[in-house]
This record gives sequence, structure tokens and C-alpha cells, in this order.
Amino acid sequence: MDLRSLRYFVTVVEELNITRAAEKLNMSQPPLSNQMKGLEEELGTQLFIRGKRHLTLTEAGAVLYRRAQQLLELSEQTQEEIRSLEGLSGKLNIGLVEGRAPYLLSRWISGFRMEFPQVSFNLWNGSGDDVLDRLHHGLADLALVAAPYNTELLDGFPVAREPWTAIMSVRHPLAQEEGDCLPLKKLAGQPLFIPSRRSRIEAVRSWFREVGEEPVIAGELSSHIDAVALAEQNVGICIFPMTTYNDSDLVVKKVIVESERQIEYVLLWNRNHQQKELAQEFVNFVQDCLEEEQKGNVPYIVPAREYIPPEGTSLL
Repeated sequence: MDLRSLRYFVTVVEELNITRAAEKLNMSQPPLSNQMKGLEEELGTQLFIRGKRHLTLTEAGAVLYRRAQQLLELSEQTQEEIRSLEGLSGKLNIGLVEGRAPYLLSRWISGFRMEFPQVSFNLWNGSGDDVLDRLHHGLADLALVAAPYNTELLDGFPVAREPWTAIMSVRHPLAQEEGDCLPLKKLAGQPLFIPSRRSRIEAVRSWFREVGEEPVIAGELSSHIDAVALAEQNVGICIFPMTTYNDSDLVVKKVIVESERQIEYVLLWNRNHQQKELAQEFVNFVQDCLEEEQKGNVPYIVPAREYIPPEGTSLL
């Protein structure tokens, strides 16, 4: 089972049709069919259910597809890393969550590429748990996620913080109340959509218990886009980090107070993996940027509505 066979297999899965896959690979159909049969013989299992017009993946085929994607991605990363030894170039793979993370990262990438224009970036966006899983398996060099994280396996440092907010439709009665803040207790009894990260769910329950209430959790989500879409339709109220960018005119955000909580973003790497030079240079660059911010030197645009929670605000 070599990389070429895996590339062929991934293409066949993506097309679920041997003829179309062969056209995409610029090869004839019989050799491609033989490659797939050879893979099945080598693995001793059926990878496809062959219909008259299209293929269907078996359970074993789905497992191989997932692993093949990871192996091909690791192969590409390895080649990039070897090429980068000739100078600061290559590709940096970064996993990140939604919220403010993409905007923070875009600032750093902008400045970093001014110094090192030969460097390219591969960004992968997902839930905190999914991003950390990619970091653990070596599919990401760095991760930009929200605390907490496993300090025994990962190393890193905080880069930003923002408050937790209630996102709701402009038609919701709570949206009509004056002010940009909302006491936590007023969310009791409301159908809530909360972040799906495992550590968050119990944290939200404990948060409500502080004010003598139990949250009514109507669903879980990991995307700011989903939070805004649900709020627009007045399905419920979404508890999500502020993320003041790209808001819809159909929703209102209020900072949750009494008791207020904040989220802390951290830049992480795998403590047990040797960090490649490119990743280390990027980490050094981010640390320099943060030091300059402390001095009041901000070389990039910061939106006027960017809200920073008070010092000492508890994390969630």
C-alpha cells in the first residue's frame, strides 16, 4: 500500500465513480479498477460496494479513506519541512477555532509574510476538540484555541481574551432591554445553544448554578456562523464569545454579567514533538507582536468595538 495507491483511492472515493475518477487522474479506467482491487486484496477486505452507476463505501473503506487523507497530508507536510531546511520557506499548518481566533491569526500572518514571503499557510478551522486532535496527531504544527488545554501534552501561551455574550434575535424581548449587558439570571428558562466542546457544557451548567439556576440547553454548536443563523430565526439564545466582527443586523449581542465570564485564546504546540524551525519562528514573531501591543505599538487595524473584559474576570 503505497502513497500513489492511496491517492488513487482518495480520488475514487471523492468521485464514487471509476470512470470519472480515471478522467480526473488522466488515466484509463482498467488500470484504476485493478489498483482498487489490488488494495482490497492487500487489505483482505471489501472497500466498495459496486453498483451499476456508482460506488458505495463500506465501513472498512470509510476507515481507509480517513487514514489515507491523513497520510497524504503528512506526506505533503514532510516534503515541505525538508524543503524548508534550505531557508525559511515552506508551509505552516495551523488549526484554529472560530470566534476571535481567525482575526488574531490574520494579523500575525500579514506581518510574518512581510518578513518571510516564501512561507505559505494552511489553515484548518474546527471545534476546539477537533483542532487539538489534529495537533496531537501531527496534522497541525500549531493550534489557536480557547483554554483550557492539557498542559502535560501541550505548551503555549495566552494571546487574547474576550467576554461571553448572549446572541439573540432583534425580536427577542431581552433584546429590547436597554444597555449592552445582560445578567446571567435572565437567561434562565430560555432555550440556549451552547458551544459543543466537552469541557464547556459542564462549565456552563456550573456557571448557572452560581445564580441558583439550571440552563435549558436546546442544542450545541461550534460555529459563530451557526450561532448567528439560529439567533436570526429566534430559535433560541446562543451563548458564544463576543466575536464582534461580521455581525448580522438581525441579531443583538449582550455581554453576560452578574456573573461575568471571559474566554482566553492560547497559541499551542505539541510538547512531545520536535518543533520545526518555521513553527518556532512564527511563535517568536507572535510573542514579539504581543510585546509591541503591551507598549502600545499596534501595526494593524483593531476594530473600535473590540471589547476586553476587566482584569480578574473568571474563565469559562
